[in-house]
Amino acid sequence: MRRIVAWNVMTLDGYFEGKSPWDLSFHNLVWGEELEAFSLAQGEELGTLLFGRKTYEGMASYWTQETGAIADMMNNSEKAVASRTLEQVTWNNSRLLEGDLVAAVERLKREPGKDIFVFGSADLLDTLLANGLVDEYRLCIAPVLLGAGNRLFKPGRELAMKLTQTAPLKNGGVILRYLPQAAA
Repeated sequence: MRRIVAWNVMTLDGYFEGKSPWDLSFHNLVWGEELEAFSLAQGEELGTLLFGRKTYEGMASYWTQETGAIADMMNNSEKAVASRTLEQVTWNNSRLLEGDLVAAVERLKREPGKDIFVFGSADLLDTLLANGLVDEYRLCIAPVLLGAGNRLFKPGRELAMKLTQTAPLKNGGVILRYLPQAAA
């Protein structure tokens, strides 16, 4: 069975997006040679990108205009989109998930192939978390407090995690890898 890996850059105070949609300027604090190499290494594990509608639309808009190794990875990867409103998806190698989200993701996990990665997509991630569908969390912590924005983890969710790896970056960021722990 394929694993679901949630990957996000977030601030020290828990935001993955600033005060307005697609305000990701804090990413510049951690982006560099090390994080690019990490991203490309993750690409070797990537079978499918799983997005919610808003993240899919933003990623498609951005990456189809970019060039380079990361853009190639994003544009050429298989993408699955969870949406109640989209009728079609046009970004290269994209498909809509059909039916009940949890059942569709469970089917996706049973398909052969490499791991499924979730980037951004906080609402989708919350649903996956609530249903125990995420197998690993990878976070890059940007050394900044935003004070407001869109939180990656929604209030009211509880999940114990076990730290499996840390990787400090020269620019002050740190990559953390966690596995969810079963409730005691």
